[in-house]
Amino acid sequence: MFDAIARRYELVNHLMTLGLDQRWRRRAVADLKLVAPSVVLDVAAGTGDFTRELRNQGHRPVATDLSFGMLAAGRGLTHRVQADALRLPFPDASFDGVTCGYALRNFTDLAGTLREMGRVVRPGGRVSLLEVAEPSRGPLRTGFRIWFRGVVPFIGSLLSDRAAYHYLPASTAYLPGREELVAQLHEAGFRAVNHRRVMGGLSQQFVATKAP
Repeated sequence: MFDAIARRYELVNHLMTLGLDQRWRRRAVADLKLVAPSVVLDVAAGTGDFTRELRNQGHRPVATDLSFGMLAAGRGLTHRVQADALRLPFPDASFDGVTCGYALRNFTDLAGTLREMGRVVRPGGRVSLLEVAEPSRGPLRTGFRIWFRGVVPFIGSLLSDRAAYHYLPASTAYLPGREELVAQLHEAGFRAVNHRRVMGGLSQQFVATKAP
């Protein structure tokens, strides 16, 4: 599915977030609070939005994704590795940090994937994860549901693959709640796990530090 939508993936992402996803990625990279240049693994990198932002902020990113089509369509991905996030082909403690954008709900074994992230991050290293969320109440929640469940699939159908962009909004059903995600990060070896809601709950971010 991701191979099929790779060519227009970034275009549809920017349209469906009105360009705000780029701002959220800049903040997520800055929140790593790593001294540049640090070596950072971008898991489920897709076509490389997060990877390029890491480079823009002075880091040395490595992009990895299960979808060869996504990596092949990415621009400016100097180091890219096709790999299963459950079996990352890197030694223990080989990265200063890890990023992952809007992919947690797509992993068939999220807890195992987080453990694998914890394995490849050095002690004291950092992880910064972005994922969709839903505003908890009021007009913002109503507007979000209309946009994300109605308009986004329509835009995706026009510009890319209809089935994919009906799956992607529906895939939020596979995403654990905040408390469960925090618990999984702790189990994966991370401490000082911080969670924040982005833009009134349109997205959410988890930042954590690998325990010594």
